[in-house]
Amino acid sequence: MSHDRLPDIARPSTHRIHEVVLGADSQTGGTRERVVRIGGQTTMPFHSMDGAVPHRPALAMEITSRAPSDWPQPLVEPVRDVCSDPGSWAKRCVADFGAEAICLRLTRDDSDPARAAQAVSEILSSVGVPLIVWGTGDNELDAQLFPQVAEAAASEQCLLGTITETNYRTLTALATAYGHLVIAESPVDINMAKQINILAADAGFPQERLVMYPTTGALGYGIEYVVSIMERLRLAGLKGDRNVAMPIVADIGREAWSVKEAKADANEEPGWGDPSRRAPAWEAATAMMYVHAGTDLLIMRHPEAVRATAAAIDRLMPES
Repeated sequence: MSHDRLPDIARPSTHRIHEVVLGADSQTGGTRERVVRIGGQTTMPFHSMDGAVPHRPALAMEITSRAPSDWPQPLVEPVRDVCSDPGSWAKRCVADFGAEAICLRLTRDDSDPARAAQAVSEILSSVGVPLIVWGTGDNELDAQLFPQVAEAAASEQCLLGTITETNYRTLTALATAYGHLVIAESPVDINMAKQINILAADAGFPQERLVMYPTTGALGYGIEYVVSIMERLRLAGLKGDRNVAMPIVADIGREAWSVKEAKADANEEPGWGDPSRRAPAWEAATAMMYVHAGTDLLIMRHPEAVRATAAAIDRLMPES
């Protein structure tokens, strides 16, 4: 069948998703040994027969500035001896677990901007991969933390998040001043995802420095609806809507490890199998749902989930 007889959804796209580069190396004013490129495709995930798939989905691993108090035992065990030291924790994620980027999650315990900035500096000096800094979700607290955090990582082209309709001016201004990228968050709604991107653009922030976060749900918890929104965003971008033609990030680890199927131990649910195997499998299965929907950057927690997801992506990527 010739291309002119194909339905619109099946025709090769003449449009491209924005390519975003995480991290800045010495040639671009930073100190990262490696950068991560996401986006740039002209087709849906892994459909290399229909268009360009220049970059594989990237895997980042999440850490916190303090030892986490609410992580289940199977999640803490691989990092128990380093999780009180952000630099050492980041180094293990990169050297032993294969993380391509590090995501520092700020929490409400990080009320001291100087301490949060120190954690950023320690991570940047310990590893040579790009850094993502994910805020607390409290706009007032984030407004206090991010000025020092952004300055501590100046020129490293970190990915900062998240911006919403209520706080986009502050974070886009900081990202512009210190040479960073921004995550645009929306609540599982295509029009709202588009609106926050437009607001950021109207504030003078380049679309090529935005990554979309249309919210993430864990396997078994409304994931089908979230995945359908991601697919529709990607299809709209490939059809020429530049206001949604950005790479997509999914917050896999936090969502997957918040559900009972991952958190329950053997005493609670003896019929569910070994939690040290069950929980990472739940995270990996959640990740792969989003990879197939068009996610370009996955933030994960457990090393076994990262390895399983990376192996699956290897099998799906076209041979170079």
